Amino acid sequence: MRSFFWWVPPLHSGICWGGSVFTKFLQYLQKIIASYSGKLSNLLGKSKATSRNLKVVLHDFPGGAESFELISRFCYNHGSTDITPSNISLLYCAAQFMEMNNSVTGTHNLLEKSEKSFEEIRYWTWSELLMALKQCQDLLPAANSLSLLEKCLDTLVARLPLTSEASPCPSTSSPDSSGIRFSCDTRSTESLKTSSSRATWWFEDLLVLGPNLVEMLVKSMISRKLDHVIISRFLFYYQKSKFYTVKSDAKRTFVETVIDMLYILDQSCVSCKSLFGILRVALNLNINKSSRNKLESMIGSQLDQAILDNLLVPSPRGINYLYDVNLVLRLLKSFLSGGICQASPTRLRRVAALVDLYMAEVAPDPCLKPSKFVALAMVMPDSARDSYDELYHAMDMYIEVHAGLSEEEKMKICCVLNYEKLSAQTCIHISQNKKFPSKAAVQALVSQQLKLKSLLHATNNSKSYADSPCSAAEVGNAGRKFDANEQLVLYARKLDLAADNVKLRAHLQGMQCRVMELEKLCKKLQTQMATFTKSRVSSHSHARSVPKLCS
Repeated sequence: MRSFFWWVPPLHSGICWGGSVFTKFLQYLQKIIASYSGKLSNLLGKSKATSRNLKVVLHDFPGGAESFELISRFCYNHGSTDITPSNISLLYCAAQFMEMNNSVTGTHNLLEKSEKSFEEIRYWTWSELLMALKQCQDLLPAANSLSLLEKCLDTLVARLPLTSEASPCPSTSSPDSSGIRFSCDTRSTESLKTSSSRATWWFEDLLVLGPNLVEMLVKSMISRKLDHVIISRFLFYYQKSKFYTVKSDAKRTFVETVIDMLYILDQSCVSCKSLFGILRVALNLNINKSSRNKLESMIGSQLDQAILDNLLVPSPRGINYLYDVNLVLRLLKSFLSGGICQASPTRLRRVAALVDLYMAEVAPDPCLKPSKFVALAMVMPDSARDSYDELYHAMDMYIEVHAGLSEEEKMKICCVLNYEKLSAQTCIHISQNKKFPSKAAVQALVSQQLKLKSLLHATNNSKSYADSPCSAAEVGNAGRKFDANEQLVLYARKLDLAADNVKLRAHLQGMQCRVMELEKLCKKLQTQMATFTKSRVSSHSHARSVPKLCS
């Protein structure tokens, strides 16, 4: 709390404390200053104390001694003073605090004069606006309660969309602004030629603002419909610049303010890469839970734009994992909670591919528990993956590193696999993988058997078409179907089953023979149809070449 003890102004240095001189000073004080201040007049009028033990204490006096000297000069100059953008904030707030709206003559109203001068704010230069804004910031909360700060912010924001082609700073600075040097005063015109600089010339100038003013500034920008991309870029620039200049205790406040402001923007206008940059900073600052949830929600909403390096965040202290798996799980749940599964299957598959890469990266971690690995494998729905091959390779690596896993734990990991979405090569690898449970190998072979049965059913249908009259196009389609499934047949030929699966191998070989026979039949039909078509074409062209007889 700011307290101000009444003091003898420097203009009357001949007046000393004590005795009759002090009594005369009090009388002078009542006559001059109290005549302009309703608050002081009431305090002195109600006081019943003697002059020797009288003490005036003003709590939360806006602007401190500097403001008091300004209003003292106003009083000593018979209600006359120069009101400029450099002192108007101090005079306005001090006049409001001291209730200087009623004078003896009724014509020297400091509050009214300040308000009239403030009406000319639209004519102030950019530097004068920044100076007044900085002064309002130092006067908080007094300036905020008087709506003085909002007026400065609104005027400043109104300049931004109208002056995107060049800096609004005049060629010469005003005499009142010589004490503060802003970047725009010396910015060369060449630096404003590019489109980027034309849109962001004001970034560096607004670094003088604190977190409270930045919050008000961004809300004012949003209300005036400024481009959210530019606003987000300013917030990222502000966070980076302040992070290296403020003390460690203040860093948390700046980061939380930036996160809260980014959260109210259109998320499609916020850079995912920059959000991950703030995330790494925020994790080391222990920001509040609300801001952390907002940041994770923003990242989760556009997780499909992330890359593997973004997710490789080191674990916090006290956790043995190499990477922060819990953080990634929260981001994935945030992504899925946005209803993206139904809205965009493409984005869903992109994130699933990213998860497979991440699992392959964390699988060699010897400290990663099976429950966390399974949680990563199960977090994405089955529809997000067209193939489970990459997920299998991550599982194979995890089981190989964690050799002490029980059969039950291995089965929990393998249960995540969808064997129908595994390639033939992967199924062969599973059947030969001694580290995997035998049940998983059998399931992989059964899956391949079902695929071959489906192929056999399709080829039987093709044979029925071949026995019946059909066109060349139908035969060609059948041939292409055999070609498309030829690789699957070859894989079936390569199966090397264990002794306990001899019956299954014999069955597969029997189906293979039938498929090969049907394939030969189809090729024979294709040759016959090609010969037949060629003969028809040649006979038709010969008939047209015979000259027409005269009638």
